[in-house]
This record gives sequence, structure tokens and C-alpha cells, in this order.
Amino acid sequence: MKVFYWCPFTSKVATITAVINSADSLQKFSNNKINSYIINVFGEWNDYLENIKNKNIKLIFLSKFDFRKFLFCTGFMRSRLSYLFIYFYYFFSLLKILKKEEPNFLVIHLITSLPLTLLAIFNFKTKFILRISGYPKLNLIRRIFWKLLSKKIYKITFPTQETYQFFVKQKIFDINKMFVVYDPVLNINVINEKKSLLTKDQIINNTQYILSVGRFTKQKNFEFLIISFSEIIKKYPYLKLLIIGQGELKKKYEKLLRNLNLNQKVILLNYQENVYQFMSGSICFIMTSLWEDPGFVMIESAAADTVIISSDCTSGPKEFIGDNKCGYLFKTNDQKNFIDIFGRFMSDSKELIFKKKVFAKKKAINFTRFRHYKAFSHLLN
Repeated sequence: MKVFYWCPFTSKVATITAVINSADSLQKFSNNKINSYIINVFGEWNDYLENIKNKNIKLIFLSKFDFRKFLFCTGFMRSRLSYLFIYFYYFFSLLKILKKEEPNFLVIHLITSLPLTLLAIFNFKTKFILRISGYPKLNLIRRIFWKLLSKKIYKITFPTQETYQFFVKQKIFDINKMFVVYDPVLNINVINEKKSLLTKDQIINNTQYILSVGRFTKQKNFEFLIISFSEIIKKYPYLKLLIIGQGELKKKYEKLLRNLNLNQKVILLNYQENVYQFMSGSICFIMTSLWEDPGFVMIESAAADTVIISSDCTSGPKEFIGDNKCGYLFKTNDQKNFIDIFGRFMSDSKELIFKKKVFAKKKAINFTRFRHYKAFSHLLN
């Protein structure tokens, strides 16, 4: 059985890890009865060649030329220009590959318009699986497009129950084609190995620190976190804040830190391959996102025995944390509530915090590669 993955991306997103882990899990746990292929559209997977090769996942190159340096990665309008280029330039390349290779399944993650347009126009032996990655912006065009194609799409999968229920109410797809399949976020062996590495205490001068991780975009809401932290240190002056990520808003955050005189208290660190060592050294992980689905770093933090404080944004954190059993929830964009919840965390007993960590770690098991394989391979029958 051949399973192709379509996931062109213009910036580092959590879906990259999900695709690699999904492809790896299908091969590994099926004892190679399933062969996984990732379509490398314009060179976006070139930085992951060694990792993909080590997992024996096959790459299909739509182009020999690496277009990454010519594509816009930031800004709403600029990124949309890149999407249009990908759509038109690779239209016939993708069509040719699907006709020639005839994979059993094509799993569609990002920039779904191109493969779905092909599905609308042509007939394929390949079955198309639409993977809803992240909480979707369901505009009128997308709604109509998906509705028209719903009969031709083989299955639709969702990363959380909340997103699944949202689409049930929308009545776009046949409910019999809709399934919740958790992302394969975790490789427990890798996490245990990496979190035990020496934490980089020199970056934060051996002080206690709060950790947050994510792209420097509006979604992650780091401006809210920085401003709130300026109030938190009035009561806890020994704390520091470490934010790991990169993106178009970095200069804005740097200016905000200067204006709030927080340069010595808040560290902006570029993207790190190993975030687990920072998780294990932090007093807590904070996620201030405006939306998530479900929030990969939150789940990784749980697996790394780090207590979680998260906004109750749509759609993953509430589902994962529950009634504060697996961490702490605060009202999205509510600074007073956030500071109150943080104060509760700081005053709670070690025993209570330990229980939250244990419950969160147990829940994180749902996001292992094996659990993903069991759920996803069932859809391929």
C-alpha cells in the first residue's frame, strides 16, 4: 500500500512534525506493509532530508529547483502570493505524479486547494483524505468548495473533538466520513533522552524562568504574555521569561521589551531543535494563543513533566486540560484572570502540581505515534 502526503509549507509549523511522525508510524507499525511518501513540492522538505531518510520515508520531488528563497513566508498578502504560485506552477506536476504513481491514498494537509481542485476535475484511483490541520478559517469560498467536493473526498480527519463537533454542526461533510485522529506529536523515547540533556542555564543566568514556545505571529499572542509578565515580576521579581521562536513579529516584540524595560527579564531565543531541555528546566510552560488545534508544544510539555498554564482558546487546550485537572486554564486575552491563575499556580502545593503533571502526562499518551497509527491505519482499510 502506498500513502502519499501533501503538505507544502512556507514557514516552520507543527504540522511538519506531524507529517513526518505519521508517515514514520504507518511504515514502522505496519511492518512496512504501508509505504509512506512525502511530496517535496518546491524544496520545503530539504532541511529535513536526513531525518526523513533515516526513517526510510520516500521523498517525491515535484521540482529539482529549490524555490524557497523566492517565496514569501511572512505577511498575509505576501504569503497568499506564494500560495498562488504553488497552485499554478505545480498544478500539472502534481497531476502527473498522481496519474503515474497511483498511490492508494493521498493525505492532504496544507494548501489543500490544489489537490482538491484536481480531485474536482479528474478521476483518480487514489483516495483523497483531507486532514484538517489547525483550526480552519471557514470562509464562504472554502465552505462552498468543500461542500461541492464532499462526495469525492474519501475521509476527513480532525485533530480534536471540538473541531470535529464544529464541523458536525456545519453539515459540510457526510458524518460517516468524519473521524477524530489525534496527531502523532510524541516520541516518548526521544523526549526522555533530550530532556535529560544539560539545560542551558547560562542563557537565563541560573534563575527560575517561565517558558513559552511558538512562532512570532498574532496567533501565539506573545505581546499579551510580555505585557502581563511586566506585571507578574512586580510580585515575583526573581522570575525570567524565556520565549523560543521566530517570525515576522520579532522586531515588534524587541521594541516592546525596550519600552517596558524588560530586556534583562525576557529572553527571545531563536527556534531550537531541542526544546525539551528548556521545558525540564522551567517552572512552567505558558501558552497564550488565540487559537490552537490542539497545541503541540503544550502536549510535549506534558510529556516532559512540565506543568501547563494555557488560555482557554479554541480548540485544543480546554479539551486537553479539562477542568484544570491537567494544568491551569485562564480566559483568553484576559490579563487580570491570567495573573490571578498564575498566582494560584505559584501558591499551590507541590503535591497538587505533581498530580496535575501526572494527569497531563497520562493524557498525552493519546498523542503518541503508535496511538496515531492505530487510529489512522483503521481508515485505510
